[in-house]
Amino acid sequence: MDFVKSLFIAASGLKAQNGRMRVIAENIANAGSTARTPQGDPYRRKIPTFQAALDREIGAEMVKLGKIEMDQSDFGQKYEPGHPAADENGYVRVPNVNTLIETVDMRDAQRSYEANLNVITTTRRMLQRTFEILRA
Repeated sequence: MDFVKSLFIAASGLKAQNGRMRVIAENIANAGSTARTPQGDPYRRKIPTFQAALDREIGAEMVKLGKIEMDQSDFGQKYEPGHPAADENGYVRVPNVNTLIETVDMRDAQRSYEANLNVITTTRRMLQRTFEILRA
């Protein structure tokens, strides 16, 4: 594989993982939100997906952020009888976001991002070394 292809593939991975981290950050930011009314839904967790995309120009398979899916798992409930969104039993529906899972997902996305960044850094060093050898 040539250097340019590896740079483009790693860059697509960086962009995809960046999008994944944005979605995870949104989930974490909304983990404590509630609905405004007893009948309303609270924030629903979003799940980022990836898809392969063929770049015909460089002839390589790239990765990109795909459709953002909505997690269809049940909302949680918290007993807060004085809350404006509480139902007749005093329960408020809370988002289906588990911050522990989101934190683990964020760490995984960060590691994937770092791995792609390392590919770019290593490829750049190899290119620089190649130019140095050619100059000598």
